[in-house]
Amino acid sequence: MSYSPDNALIIQSDRTVLLDVHAPKAEDAQSAIAPFAELIKSPEHIHTYRLSPLSIWNARAAGMPVADMVTALQENAKYPMPESVAQELVALGDRYGLTTIKADTPKADQDDGGSLSDHLSGLLLQVEDKPLAELLKRHEQVGPLLGVGEASPEGNRLSPTTFAIALGDRGLLKQALLAAGYPAEDLAGYLKGDELPVALRVTAVSGEPFHLRPYQQTAADLFYQSGQAKGGSGVIVLPCGAGKTMVGMAAMAQVQQKTLILTSSLTSVRQWQRELLDKTNLTEAQLAEYSGKQKATGPVTLATYQILTYRPSQDDDFLHLGLFDAQGWGLIIYDEVHLLPAPVFRITAQLQARRRLGLTATLIREDGREGDVFTLIGPKRYDVPWRELEGEGFIAAAHCTEIRVLQTEERQMEYATAARRYQFRIAAENPLKLHVVQNLLKKEAGHRVLIIGEYLDQLSAIAQQVDLPLITGKTSQKKRDQLYTDFRSGEVAGLILSRVGNFALDLPDADVLIQVSGKYGSRQEEAQRLGRILRPKKDGHSAQFYTLVSLRTCEEEFAQHRQLFLTEQGYRYHIQQWDD
Repeated sequence: MSYSPDNALIIQSDRTVLLDVHAPKAEDAQSAIAPFAELIKSPEHIHTYRLSPLSIWNARAAGMPVADMVTALQENAKYPMPESVAQELVALGDRYGLTTIKADTPKADQDDGGSLSDHLSGLLLQVEDKPLAELLKRHEQVGPLLGVGEASPEGNRLSPTTFAIALGDRGLLKQALLAAGYPAEDLAGYLKGDELPVALRVTAVSGEPFHLRPYQQTAADLFYQSGQAKGGSGVIVLPCGAGKTMVGMAAMAQVQQKTLILTSSLTSVRQWQRELLDKTNLTEAQLAEYSGKQKATGPVTLATYQILTYRPSQDDDFLHLGLFDAQGWGLIIYDEVHLLPAPVFRITAQLQARRRLGLTATLIREDGREGDVFTLIGPKRYDVPWRELEGEGFIAAAHCTEIRVLQTEERQMEYATAARRYQFRIAAENPLKLHVVQNLLKKEAGHRVLIIGEYLDQLSAIAQQVDLPLITGKTSQKKRDQLYTDFRSGEVAGLILSRVGNFALDLPDADVLIQVSGKYGSRQEEAQRLGRILRPKKDGHSAQFYTLVSLRTCEEEFAQHRQLFLTEQGYRYHIQQWDD
């Protein structure tokens, strides 16, 4: 293997990988390792990646051979890769699939599409060899699910490498096996849902020709996998504006069964309704909304995570989780799966016999529960770099600029003497950011602008000064829908949005976003906000993403962390200092 100073990677024995962003082959190296390495920090000159078990297992589940990972590292390394890293990478990669979950059902009871009969008798856990079986039998989380206990030291063992598993433990077992370091490949198949004929239109109701983009069709195919048991569950990762809803509709057309769609907001419910009626043969009568306003179910039911997790008090039960049993669902779609709340994780652990599709722009969860997405929704089935879709014209090119804003001397003193827990908000609400917003609005006059932030007092002050409508969580859904319509039609040139603007906004003409404050160091929020302006522009122009950060404050550090995911996707932030 030949190494070159033009290469960008320095591979270290602790499984961290350093990327020299100034190396001639830096972009090639970044693209090569992105599918299986996790970016953990990205200062100006050297970016640091980590080869984590979950990033490797997601790559394996998406079909990437371990040998390709090793080759990607070797071909982009400045210096020889430590042999221990190659060995650990192979060992971790090969763990995926050493345990499999299968149906304890006669073959005659399964159809050719990987579906199970309605009378599934049980499940089997099969492991690679007897030593691994012994190891798992003694694991504190796995053992009890295998029936191991003082009264039954062998548990439900059927052979040296096979255990009987209770139907209801399918999700719990997958979580336990991941914790043990041996993620299961779930091949047990799915129960048949009630039939629902769904077809995609060739020409949308709106009159526009309609066809799936190649990557959308590929994503749907990799999820469904011709109906075989190894398909039918998993996560599709696509940038905002790349048409994740279209992938969901394509999956519905492949499954042909009743579908439950869970979304992050009523705005998203409305968007799904519009797209389904426009681009499929489904009728309005077949779509039902389960929300705070109405509790209907139908062949396709759309609900929000908020209604599912509603309970009158912390001592009460969740009133609406029964929705999961209300119909014979053949497919459950989790939109914005990175936002999945804990109660929905718990009920999903019991729904492993239903096909599950997660849609997201990023697998990052700020609560660290990416492993639960992997086990309970399914592994990553498809991912494509944002800049690749940008290069093909499927999403808009975007330029990211971080503008660092001084505080007044009085404000800086207030920041310096405040308790640490208050410093971030003081920095985020820097009043001088208003002047930057006003200057940017002049600079971007004629463009369609979104201003977004975390703190309502700050947003209200901006709204009063720039005379643009403000949408917050207190804005009625009717008023929100009207303002979004006015923005699409051009009657309103810009909108000011609180956190409600983070997700599922169908505002394709927006091409400038000004972020005045954010939620600490949230990487997923940064990605979602950039996504608001990534729909392809009719004139082919690029989008502008500005993030305002108070100089010499903790907001700079949080901003760097927020930008990690987008940096991993190939975006670069141009740093400017604003001088009044």
